[in-house]
Amino acid sequence: MINKTVQNAQEALQGVQDGMTLMLGGFGLCGIPENAIQELLRLGVKNLTCISNNAGVDDFGIGLLLQKRQVKKMISSYVGENAEFERQLLSGELEVELIPQGTLAERIRAGGAGIPAFFTPAGYGTEVGEGKETRAFNGKMYLMESWLKADFSFVKAWKGDTAGNLIYKGTARNFNPMMATAGKITVAEVEELVPAGELDPNLIHTPGIYVQRIFKGENYEKRIEQRTVRST
Repeated sequence: MINKTVQNAQEALQGVQDGMTLMLGGFGLCGIPENAIQELLRLGVKNLTCISNNAGVDDFGIGLLLQKRQVKKMISSYVGENAEFERQLLSGELEVELIPQGTLAERIRAGGAGIPAFFTPAGYGTEVGEGKETRAFNGKMYLMESWLKADFSFVKAWKGDTAGNLIYKGTARNFNPMMATAGKITVAEVEELVPAGELDPNLIHTPGIYVQRIFKGENYEKRIEQRTVRST
């Protein structure tokens, strides 16, 4: 069985260049590839197109890449927690494609499945549908949406093995499984890395066939985007 293990994020990100399209897994700040993002910062690559459900916050996640002006375009469904994102959008410094969340998920899944386009009712009659092909099915109007693919997909899993099989934990099983299928090169960082054969096949969420590189991450902050508590 092929051993896909690399030593660290630096080795895992070899080949990342200016102008590439990247997918970054996670939902809010949950399940984001923290180590990969830190390595992107260190590399200083520019003019990136980033596909992610959201843009992190000002001082964490993809928000760090925005602060360093490394991102040319964001393709996302939610960006409400990032003031720097808002500033760059309103000033015209950042190109943004906002997509309904379900449509974003399906466009990524379609990219991984080799489906170039599909029809959805979400966004019909709104700005989302401007310039897109429409068609009626059973008396209802639909928009045609195209697949999304990336040069690199960076995903975060709870546990993985040396063959690249991945298990996600809780809410981190969000955009990560879909993005793992849609990258030319998929890089997985995991909290626990075990030898091939130790994971229960019935529990694997992403088969190793989709993963080209895997490494054990470190120093995860696992921040909470918004913490709401009640007084005692």
